[in-house]
Amino acid sequence: MQLNLKNPIVFFDLETTGINIATDRIVELSYLKIEPNGNESSKTMKINPTIPIPPETTAIHGITDDDVKDAPTFLSIAKSLARDIEGCDLAGYNSNKFDIPLLAEEFLRADVDIDMTKRKFIDVQVIFHKMEQRTLGAAYKFYCDRDLENAHSAEADTKATYEILKAQLDRYPTLQNDMAALAEFSSHNKNVDFAGRIIYNDKKVEVFNFGKYKGQSVEEVLAKDPGYFGWLMNGDFPLHTKKVITNIKLRTFGK
Repeated sequence: MQLNLKNPIVFFDLETTGINIATDRIVELSYLKIEPNGNESSKTMKINPTIPIPPETTAIHGITDDDVKDAPTFLSIAKSLARDIEGCDLAGYNSNKFDIPLLAEEFLRADVDIDMTKRKFIDVQVIFHKMEQRTLGAAYKFYCDRDLENAHSAEADTKATYEILKAQLDRYPTLQNDMAALAEFSSHNKNVDFAGRIIYNDKKVEVFNFGKYKGQSVEEVLAKDPGYFGWLMNGDFPLHTKKVITNIKLRTFGK
């Protein structure tokens, strides 16, 4: 089944130095861009993370420090990448929890102003887990009846993710071939920040999704415990999470 697109959609995958959204960096990025008319374009690039790649991470994706020493930094490609994905919805595998928050961090570090909050995010892993409860390799075998070769290669994973989403639409009549509906279905929570540390509750109020104030209104917590804001700003939290909390603070106490 072909995707019913109103906007271009970019399937992408990141290989990184680790899994900490706040401190780790991208070492490889691959994307496949699908236009509403069906035209496809793709790009894969190594990226110099400017920090060492741990051996245990290299053991997973096979990318070494030597592989990326002459590659461009994210700072040098951030503006062109932002132009490439301008106006596009985004899709990936476990992308809502990892790839999108980490990509947003890289853009913030590069001081590139890109408003990703207006995009629709389709997470193929969430759809898969809600329907079948498997992994990417198993998903590819289950939906496409093919073995995933070169797993943990960004390019192979990106192409497999695109094929899986099309097969999911073929398999499940209840899934709407509509990016807004797929984004809604593949989200765990109504995230305010990309990392999901702040979410909307059922009353559309921003609440903490972690720690001692989990489930409590951000506005109310900052009012009753002013020191908590300083702790958050000095903590090992993603830049986008800090930006969201700062905006709520300014909005609330600027009245």
